[in-house]
Parts: sequence; C-alpha cells; structure tokens
Amino acid sequence: MTKSRTITTSTRLFESNDKYYFEDNGIRNALAGGTREGDIEKVIENVIYNHLIRLGYEVNVGQLQAGEIDFVCTKPGGQRAYVQASYIIADKSTHDREFGNLHAIKDNYPKYVISLTPLVTRADDNGVTHLHLRKFLTEGLG
Repeated sequence: MTKSRTITTSTRLFESNDKYYFEDNGIRNALAGGTREGDIEKVIENVIYNHLIRLGYEVNVGQLQAGEIDFVCTKPGGQRAYVQASYIIADKSTHDREFGNLHAIKDNYPKYVISLTPLVTRADDNGVTHLHLRKFLTEGLG
C-alpha cells in the first residue's frame, strides 16, 4: 500500500488529507470483501495512481480552496500535470465537479480528466484534456 501526500497548487504540504493506494487491486478487493460494485470510482482512482507511478511521476493530492485535485503529478525536472479520476461523466453536475476544479487552476501545466465515459478517447474542454482510461493506460498522458 502506498501513501499519497496532499499538496496545494503552491506546493505547501498538508498532513491531514492523506490517501492510501494499493499496489495490487486484487489484494485491495480481497481485504475489502464482498462484491464491491459501489467502489468502482475508488478502483479507477487506484489504477490511475499506480499507472502514474509507473510512468515516473511523483504523485500527490492537490488542495484548492474550492475542492480537491485527485493527483498533482511531478516528474524530475519539474514537469507537472493535474489529473482528475472519474467513472462516467454523464451529467452536468459530474462534468462541473471533475472539470471545474481543473479550470480553477490558473497555471499553464497540462490538466486531464480520465474516465470510462463511453465514446471518449481524447477530447479538449477549454484546455482540459478528457482521456478514456483505456487510452491513458496504453498511451499515457502524452
């Protein structure tokens, strides 16, 4: 199990909103027990976290005044990206929640929403890239 730190977009560290991610989703599911059908969002977030680590990013949780950014990803040398994880974006409230926090960040680093929304492979939403989870897992953020 890997622990993620929480950071603000100005990189100040908080110790209170730590999240934990399993390196093996099978172990996570075995420990959680049951069918866990209601955990799809957590499983997707865990899969995205693990893949970002495999891609060489240091991954932290971001805090804004208006809410949370699932992942603030930094590679050695300062390359940074912001990532939101979502199951399916099927209505305006989900869209506003997932894209809104990223639109609130006023720097020029890349911003992504990764989901299982059908028929989306890669789309732009006012500077935020929407990627299908399968495309992210096969091609990364690039």
